[in-house]
Amino acid sequence: MLAAQRQSLILKEVSARGAARIAELAEILDVSEMTVRRDIDVLAEQGLVDKVHGGATSIGASSVSEPPFTAKSLRERVAKEAIAEAAAKLVAPGAAIGLMGGSTVYALSRHLADVPRLTIITNSLPVSDFLHKEGRSDQTVILTGGVRTPTDSFVGELAINSLSSFNLDLVFMGTHGMHPEAGFSSPNLLEAETNRAIRNRAKKFVVLADNTKWGEMGFSSFARLEDADILVTDDGLSQDVQNQLKASVGEVIVVHAEQLAAS
Repeated sequence: MLAAQRQSLILKEVSARGAARIAELAEILDVSEMTVRRDIDVLAEQGLVDKVHGGATSIGASSVSEPPFTAKSLRERVAKEAIAEAAAKLVAPGAAIGLMGGSTVYALSRHLADVPRLTIITNSLPVSDFLHKEGRSDQTVILTGGVRTPTDSFVGELAINSLSSFNLDLVFMGTHGMHPEAGFSSPNLLEAETNRAIRNRAKKFVVLADNTKWGEMGFSSFARLEDADILVTDDGLSQDVQNQLKASVGEVIVVHAEQLAAS
């Protein structure tokens, strides 16, 4: 099992139970206690769990709390990579696309570095930095200004004014929460406003959301489930939830994260 998979499972156990002991986690994962200790150290350094004697405890979250980009990048790595790989197949050479902030969209950007003649509008500093360094010379990358969030995205009036002037083939967004009533949401009010401004500027609005986002509600909603033309998610969702999403969203692409991890 990859380190990212172990850490994801540890985070799930701690979040579900509120706390977990090292010995219990070692037995569940079938690894040594030393390996679990190292994984907990990594999660604690990223602010995802509290390290305590003999184990770890969960960190309380609210609808307005927003973990930093580095912390979000650690969560559900395998699922995010599978989602990003599937989403990249939606992008044709020469397309004009929007890449909004978040770790799953950043994972997508790494799959787009070799796609020719793309015009990419983004409010994400990590996405812009990566594509400027690793992207093709025939790609155009435009980074908006604005107020910087903990996830290293630029939001607010300046970002909205910039994004509202473009007409795009596709816009890709991550989401803090995915809820049957609240739809897609963010803990950051300005980020939600920015997402609302850009999602209507594209022919297709694509949401990238791993299974942990289901049932979560951020402070401000930026779209209903039915507003999404395409949702790319993973098979960590139950079949009932998948069916509910398929009844609401135009198209739902479900990736098999475990197959990617095994390959």
